[in-house]
Amino acid sequence: MKTIWLVDDDEEMLSAMGLMLNMLDFETRFFMRARPAAEALLAGEKPDALLLDINMPEVSGLDMLEFVRRRATWKNLPVIMLSTEAADVTVDQAFALGADGYVTKPVMIDELEAEIKQAMKKRSS
Repeated sequence: MKTIWLVDDDEEMLSAMGLMLNMLDFETRFFMRARPAAEALLAGEKPDALLLDINMPEVSGLDMLEFVRRRATWKNLPVIMLSTEAADVTVDQAFALGADGYVTKPVMIDELEAEIKQAMKKRSS
């Protein structure tokens, strides 16, 4: 079973996303901040995909995305951004930094599944 890490500072969102990801047959690991997720990556742990909320305190999801994409070790790690923001400038910035997908909240399970499958396919080739 593939594992997806979800980084989001909203406990309700973590719970809802966890249910959706379990329904899609993914194991999940939750982080309420980007820094502990980055530390886990640096310690050698590696998920099959990473879902990042953009707006988080301390380290934003965009900063975490940039951190991941600057390291060759994680060049094939699929990263999907989550946000309440749908402004073109934010979406464009996420893709420019190397995001593989972008899902706006509230998240619909069909859209989430499609974005995850597309991101995993893109990074596996």
